[in-house]
Amino acid sequence: MKNLYGFSLEQLEEYFLSIGSKKFHAKQLFSWLYEKRITSFEEITDIKKETLEILKRDCSLEPLKIVDVQEDEDVLKYLFALSDQEHVEAVLMKHDYGNSVCISSQVGCNMGCAFCESGRRKKVRNLEVHEMVLQILMIEKEFGKRISHVVVMGIGEPFDNYENLLTFFKIINHPNGLAIGARHITVSTCGIVPKILEFADFPLQINLAISLHAPNDALRSSFMPINKAYPLEEVMDAVKIYLKKTNRRVTFEYIMLKDVNDSKECAEELCRILKGINCYVNLIPYNETENISFMRTSTIQIMRFYDILKKNHIGVTIRREFGGNISAACGQLRSKKEDV
Repeated sequence: MKNLYGFSLEQLEEYFLSIGSKKFHAKQLFSWLYEKRITSFEEITDIKKETLEILKRDCSLEPLKIVDVQEDEDVLKYLFALSDQEHVEAVLMKHDYGNSVCISSQVGCNMGCAFCESGRRKKVRNLEVHEMVLQILMIEKEFGKRISHVVVMGIGEPFDNYENLLTFFKIINHPNGLAIGARHITVSTCGIVPKILEFADFPLQINLAISLHAPNDALRSSFMPINKAYPLEEVMDAVKIYLKKTNRRVTFEYIMLKDVNDSKECAEELCRILKGINCYVNLIPYNETENISFMRTSTIQIMRFYDILKKNHIGVTIRREFGGNISAACGQLRSKKEDV
């Protein structure tokens, strides 16, 4: 039995045709799901009873279960229980431009980045499409306000769940779905080169962020195992192809690790590899966890790094910090229920 929140509009059209019904029922059902926000099939009044009975037989409206909510200033962290009793976390961030949700795409993660709490647990499985969509829907319902921006930067490597990710994008972007603008949606990858190249042909203008974190192979491989499969030169070549096809600026994420990747030399080397590329660098103050030994770069050193990039005409920002007090910040989310 498939959850209805996992169907794109096109997939629903195919489904209704497959059961001998009419294609236009797909738009009607999308309206019930995403505009009227029904919780039961009995609320649907414009699809005939016989078709609804087949729909109830084949599909479900089962929600996720919110197990816990923690709050810290402009952040709310949600712990979700999935139908198989696995757990993932998502984070709501309140901005002056709207409300943004950072969702998870997998239970666990196989990328093994040494600085990341989320990756301490190996991948258990991909999240289904409906499990990603429902993170947003249930946060909207609980929070009581519209979600205007979505980032896929929670637990998991999104491009390791590629097909489900694309369907998710189609649902949340569709005007009859959640109607979130493509330019308000961002996906982050640690550098799976074949998927970066595929994503260049995806028709929606979703923002792409690359988790870079080091300016050379030796350093990057020391804490990001993915670099051994897809070295930095291959990642950068893929990014250049992506830029040529899409003409969209790419973000490079760079976590500032004390005495690891925060030196003047690292900043200068980063400038050299990014020269001439339509991009900006998002410097991320590291969020320390009790299980990982990396330490946070000082604010003074982050500003020195920032200044070097600025002087070399590299667009750069320093990420605003959210949720560190409740382990809701970048790299701190978990996919296993612990004491809350």
